[in-house]
Amino acid sequence: MQINRRSFLMGSAGVASGLALGAGVPAFAADTQLRAMWWGSNDRAKRTLDVARLYQGKTPDVSIIGESLSGDGYWTKLATQMAGRSIADVFQLEPGTISDYSKRGACLPLDEFVPLTLKVDAFGKDILKLTTVDEKLYGVGLGLNSFALFFDQTAFETAGIPLPTPDLTWDEYAKLAVELTKAVGKNNYAGGPYGARYTYVFDAWLRQRGKSLYKDAALGFDVEDAKEWYSFWEDLRKKGGTVAADVQTLDQNTIDTNCLALGKSAMGMAYSNQLVGYQLLSKNKLAITMLPREKKGGPSGHYYRPALIWSVGATTKNGEAAAQFISFFVNDPEAGKILGVERGVPLSPAVREAILPNLNPTEQDTVKYVNLLKDQVGDYPAPAPLGSTEFDQRVLRPIADELAFERTTPAEAAARLVEEGKATIRS
Repeated sequence: MQINRRSFLMGSAGVASGLALGAGVPAFAADTQLRAMWWGSNDRAKRTLDVARLYQGKTPDVSIIGESLSGDGYWTKLATQMAGRSIADVFQLEPGTISDYSKRGACLPLDEFVPLTLKVDAFGKDILKLTTVDEKLYGVGLGLNSFALFFDQTAFETAGIPLPTPDLTWDEYAKLAVELTKAVGKNNYAGGPYGARYTYVFDAWLRQRGKSLYKDAALGFDVEDAKEWYSFWEDLRKKGGTVAADVQTLDQNTIDTNCLALGKSAMGMAYSNQLVGYQLLSKNKLAITMLPREKKGGPSGHYYRPALIWSVGATTKNGEAAAQFISFFVNDPEAGKILGVERGVPLSPAVREAILPNLNPTEQDTVKYVNLLKDQVGDYPAPAPLGSTEFDQRVLRPIADELAFERTTPAEAAARLVEEGKATIRS
């Protein structure tokens, strides 16, 4: 496999503005060329590059051209590839998008490659359900994670405020956020995010109340639920517990645009596997705990999920080679040591055992968090319906932003969310 400056492209737009870790590697006459595409931090790109280099030593007849993008640019690029019928051979999805994109014809069913090429037996049958849509396997999870509350432990300790605990309620969270804003006393800094625009946090909020984001390929909530959600965040914003709207709208659901990573807040909401990336950007000690819940002892709203997913492009001419690369990525112990838990706690027991001795304290905290959830998680939800990606990016987030800028009210925002959501979600 050949890796050179033309092979791996890094940067926010996927242009050749980054570094090439394969410089000096001998060039092989490759019989098969695979294109791989993912989003994430530079740390993720480096780990992926290193695994690709490891794969090179074992499969010299395959070359991989990789592209790392950031933020919404990834989904724009994927849409362009779908329109041009030139989808990357291996590309990254997540639980909230795999159903949507598989139903839109972006993903190749992988069942024919199991178990000879794609070895997933050790993961357990239930794990495969997480990436199965309409009884076909459309991807392989790269690790387990769940939603999480990250917090700047140093900021809490300096302010003399008790650290968040796993049984924290939303009312207690709001009080902490306001206290931190006042205690830190910096301009353009707040206790936490304006979380109204986070689909996955809204989902947990609803699950704590016996509902869900989606149900039977439709919205699983009503206007009153949405109004309660928006009212909570607006009330907290007005009390000073959230970052300002202009800070929150910078967030593209990537680590380097989140208000916690930007040093604009003491708390942030993200996926547990991302703690590694956040800590790399923070000078202070970060810690992790569960999202707040409605009431003490009540449902957490959490569930285990595949942190990220490798899927194979439906237009590929090299499905078996792509499946073989994915199998190596998730099963090889040496690859696991390189990847750590940045994409989640490995699904393979053998890989988990191999990496444990080498984990740094932040990575160990991630594993401990996944273990903490063992008795707190509920059932994994049904795959998100068609239109869920559009609902997140073009409905829920923009409406939340308008609310934060005081261009609408919680009641108006709630009515629009349900109305526009019903028009967007399709079975």
